[in-house]
Amino acid sequence: MKTLNRMLSGKERIGLSWPEPPLSMLGPSCVLDRQPSMKSTANNGVAPEVLALASMDLTSLMERKRRPAYVRLVSKQMVGVLLTIWVKRSMRKHIQNVRVSTVGVGIMGYIGNKGAVSVSMSIYQTFFCFICTHLTAGEREVDQIKRNADVHEIHKRTVFHSVSALGLPKLIYDHERIIWLGDLNYRLNLSYEKTKDLISKREWSKLLEYDQLVKEYKKGRAFDGWSEGTLQFAPTYKYQAHLDEYTGSDGKATRRTPAWCDRILSYGKGMRLVQYRRTENKFSDHRPVVAIYMAEVEVFSARKLQRALTFTDAEIEDEGLVAVIV
Repeated sequence: MKTLNRMLSGKERIGLSWPEPPLSMLGPSCVLDRQPSMKSTANNGVAPEVLALASMDLTSLMERKRRPAYVRLVSKQMVGVLLTIWVKRSMRKHIQNVRVSTVGVGIMGYIGNKGAVSVSMSIYQTFFCFICTHLTAGEREVDQIKRNADVHEIHKRTVFHSVSALGLPKLIYDHERIIWLGDLNYRLNLSYEKTKDLISKREWSKLLEYDQLVKEYKKGRAFDGWSEGTLQFAPTYKYQAHLDEYTGSDGKATRRTPAWCDRILSYGKGMRLVQYRRTENKFSDHRPVVAIYMAEVEVFSARKLQRALTFTDAEIEDEGLVAVIV
């Protein structure tokens, strides 16, 4: 997944860049879409790419270097949803209060083939939340309505439990900086032919007028108040495996209207999007997306606190002295 990359000094805060993963193998988005099969047994319909990624010994691969720059902070898989977070070794000591929450919104509203894996953490004194999701698939209007319902269910049922009463954030919106990523599965309300025509002309802004997700958050029905970068790249779904052609282009497979299914959204102040793009890894029928953010975090300074307390003590002593004289 996305990992902390560098730190820029500041008076009271630092900046964090949230870039591509430390390994090219981590480049794909956290969710690789596959339609669940009722015939699937051993793997419960999980895409083979997800199983392959989840089974890799990423730690061993990282340790092949003399001193790996990145270390794994947390990994959690729920059927076809996998969230793994790596951080720069020098930053690990500044990250605390790591907690995980999972929510299934699949069959009967709880099966984990669709849903969310979320991670809560504090970076210095600022709380971050990362939500990796796989929402309901399909091009029908009822599927679009179900995706909105998935989003609301994930917001409602994501809870980060704590053994202590330290005032840690419990719900998603209790955090100061929030990133939501994955296969959101929102489609384009446009025909296959017209979509392909606009793609060939690279008319992204025109194509975006038909994007379901943009329409939904503009109307306040999903992701109200969230932000996303400008989509200046081709739709990321659905491709023929290992090829640059969309499914149905050759007339052999069932047509699926191309769409920007894979998205990265943010919520909260103190974050600035630096880059938003897709990558060209071809091992899935999706093309992964990457977002780089600069995020402010609050840093506690013991020295400054001590100076402030010393100054306050001096003021109190002076006031006491004046009171005695009077």
